Amino acid sequence: MFTIICLHMKYPLFIAVILLCVEFATAQKSSYQIQINASADKIEQKVINWRHDFHQNPELGNRETRTSAIIANHLKSFGLEVKTGVAVTGVVGILKGDQAGPVVALRADMDALPVTEITNVPFASKVKAIYNGQETGVMHACGHDAHVAILMGVAEILAGMKKELKGTVVFIFQPAEEGLPKGEEGGAERMVKEGVLDNPRVDVIFGLHMNAQTEVGKLSYHPAGAMAGASDLKITVKGKPSHGATPWYAVDPIVVAAQIVNNLQTIVSRNVNLTENPAVVTIGSIHGGNRVNIISEQVEMLGTVRAFSNSDETLIFSRVKQIAEKTAEAAGATALVEIPYSSHYPVTFNNVELTSAMLPSLQKAAGAGNVELVPAKTWAEDFSFFTQKIPGLYFFIGGSPKGNDPKTSAPHHTSNFFIDDSAFKTGVKAFCNLVFDYMELNKKRVKS
Repeated sequence: MFTIICLHMKYPLFIAVILLCVEFATAQKSSYQIQINASADKIEQKVINWRHDFHQNPELGNRETRTSAIIANHLKSFGLEVKTGVAVTGVVGILKGDQAGPVVALRADMDALPVTEITNVPFASKVKAIYNGQETGVMHACGHDAHVAILMGVAEILAGMKKELKGTVVFIFQPAEEGLPKGEEGGAERMVKEGVLDNPRVDVIFGLHMNAQTEVGKLSYHPAGAMAGASDLKITVKGKPSHGATPWYAVDPIVVAAQIVNNLQTIVSRNVNLTENPAVVTIGSIHGGNRVNIISEQVEMLGTVRAFSNSDETLIFSRVKQIAEKTAEAAGATALVEIPYSSHYPVTFNNVELTSAMLPSLQKAAGAGNVELVPAKTWAEDFSFFTQKIPGLYFFIGGSPKGNDPKTSAPHHTSNFFIDDSAFKTGVKAFCNLVFDYMELNKKRVKS
């Protein structure tokens, strides 16, 4: 009423009509968006409860048996076609809408990390397991528990909107994103090999990830190369053992290993052109010796390489090998370099045209002012194996509590990692809007 009065007082009739139409159109939402928002509100507590349960009962890669059973039972409860045992422990649910259209896949990763939790949340993990031959705590220290809970909520909402769906939705619950012990195979690469994108043939895939360094309510994205390609590495330094009191009889592999670690830092600072692409060479694990007075014979180092181009990756691999071998040789030791050691992830690539087309969907979920274009990240994701085959979009959901400085949040993969429960509803709405909007934009694409 206030708007109408003002218009009659200040504007000619035709301008008033135009402005009223604009105001009316701006205020309107599609019927499915209204339903999505209402359903997201209704299911929010269920999503939170699922996440708490998965957090308290984490499982390592290829061992997500409890998690996958809960997912499968949930999907079956509202009539989805469900496949289990995909890529060891993966679960795939298929929802066919009542109207013909494209096939859209949504993915969530299920596995936890070999990290001992130190948070004081009431649902903190106390689980222990054996990883690489050693006992360790197990924790959802990257947000995969939230990813699973969000996608379970999305599946329930979309199943309830089956009549409005103009196509098919494939829900991919993927094991082993975090990598596996040497000799095991799994994750997205194995899912692709086993045909998860083929029956039905998927047109497009969307994925999301919690981000503890972004405030709750915000979404972020990056077109093209969004995350780095990654390879792990192993360097085994062999020297000559001796009593710790007589180091002159030894070739000390611990000293050699320390020199190798320092020398590897020159690859990024002196060999990679950082004006073109970032790169990372990190040694994250060193093991050698077991007593204070014995110089060991061998040291093993594990690490990771991150790069955004094949040429940079080739350069880094070559330099790691050269530096490790020659540094060891100069000290009278030897170094065996295995790179990649057990895993290699390609660059996670967001299809540029798809990202541009679906940006409004993200803005519907979070509000236009809460969707941010961010720089590429040196994290890595095996979601990249999906986007090698079909167009995809991978985006991030803020998990830092409102009022906190996100820069002070504990990083991912650490024992005090924390994300706020209020973040999950934004992810539910984002996935749902992406499905409906993509189907609307591509409703003429029908599979024979």
